[in-house]
Amino acid sequence: MTTPLQVTARLRTPVHGSDHVRGPADAPVTLVQYADFQCRFCGAAYRNLAEVLRQRSATVRLVYRHFPIANVHPYAESAAEVAEAAGRRGRFWEMHDWLYEHQDQLDPVHLSLGIEQLGLPPDEVRAEVDRQEYADRVRRDFVGGIRSGVDGTPTLFVNDVRHEGGYDLPELLAAVDAAAGA
Repeated sequence: MTTPLQVTARLRTPVHGSDHVRGPADAPVTLVQYADFQCRFCGAAYRNLAEVLRQRSATVRLVYRHFPIANVHPYAESAAEVAEAAGRRGRFWEMHDWLYEHQDQLDPVHLSLGIEQLGLPPDEVRAEVDRQEYADRVRRDFVGGIRSGVDGTPTLFVNDVRHEGGYDLPELLAAVDAAAGA
């Protein structure tokens, strides 16, 4: 009996200058995460990835890419666009963190409160999101994810190879350490 050869999914869209990156540019390990701000599994991964970045601060850089699954998460696309509006003002990661720390509050009213809490101009951000000014950016991330075989969230690539393990802290640290030693 023969078994089919398992093909490892690879990242098809290389990391580029317009990506949102946390960690040193010259880190030996790059984690590219495709995620949805309203996905509870992404929320769990968020906490663990933050700890990986803390524990392996010289080893890892994290790249965040949008993959809103709008038919399941009705506020995911607007949350992604709000994050992009914050990013335009140099505050992407602050909004990213707020969105994951308030996942149950992504409706328009609470999202407006988050924008205000971060000191962003609420009327400007709302107008930009209403015009879908950042929809192309979010769509570009999403299409790049599809091209790379992303079919759900969170999906993580470790040095351009899809991570097939779990997202608990020990598994993520083991994946990072293995990639750093490779």
